[in-house]
Amino acid sequence: MSSKICDQNFEKNEAAFQQGLIERTGQIEAVLRAYLPEAAGPQRVIMEAMEYSLMAGGKRLRPMLMQEAYRLCGGQGKEIEPFMAAIEMIHTYSLVHDDLPAMDDDEYRRNRKTTHIVYGEDMGILAGDALLNFAFETACRAFGMEGADAARIGKALGILAGKAGIYGMVGGQVVDVQSTGKEISGETLDFIYRLKTGALLEASLMVGAVLAGSEEDRARALESIARKIGMAFQIRDDILDVESTREELGKPVHSDEKNQKTTYVTLNGLRHAKEETERLSREAIRELRAFGPQDPFLEMLLESLIHRKK
Repeated sequence: MSSKICDQNFEKNEAAFQQGLIERTGQIEAVLRAYLPEAAGPQRVIMEAMEYSLMAGGKRLRPMLMQEAYRLCGGQGKEIEPFMAAIEMIHTYSLVHDDLPAMDDDEYRRNRKTTHIVYGEDMGILAGDALLNFAFETACRAFGMEGADAARIGKALGILAGKAGIYGMVGGQVVDVQSTGKEISGETLDFIYRLKTGALLEASLMVGAVLAGSEEDRARALESIARKIGMAFQIRDDILDVESTREELGKPVHSDEKNQKTTYVTLNGLRHAKEETERLSREAIRELRAFGPQDPFLEMLLESLIHRKK
């Protein structure tokens, strides 16, 4: 096959991927809006802060991965949708709290003022609390859906809670905060990345598989893929914090340096960080191909993560 034909095929596949990305993102945005609470009552300000935080844009990576895993494993129902909304609410609450003065003290995210800057630090804290609690209220709505399997939903809720909690994202965040301003080992950094970033990505793929009725071994295979992607994703974040600009990234750069955080780049150097991102991503894609059946969109989605600019 000539190089010209190869280039044309790549461009065709890339165009199809970008179109798929736009369509899926639009579907997810609609799901999120459908599950947001109405801003009403004396406490309406918290609903407004929740919407401001949740609808600030972003890649919508976690619900997208969840939906793809569900489809990959043969799922066809609607019970996936409240879980898609729930995981994005959990992810968003973590960002709202991460931006607070007691944490990273950031004023911008996705080229907008952060929640605590707009609504005040008190409402920033409460907006995060509200999103976390409402995430589980939302996920529980899957029980009332036609044809939904209660046992699968219960198992999915357990995965979501575990990956978001002290043995998952929160646990990683705790060690990250404790490590600020200190020299830490590569082992500790791996622990932080695996929990802080990787846990919700693992939950995304595992919940999709479980709700579709997959066996335990298939859910664990997807967990392994997500773990590698989570590590690669976070290392790429470290690289962007050094190489990108605030305009391109949508949030302050060099924030790791400002907050005296050890990163994969500071520990191993920029070149090795890029090599490790590539290695982990390639391994994840190989595992995905072995998982079967083939999912070209999901494969290209994982591929895009190592080349993202924000």
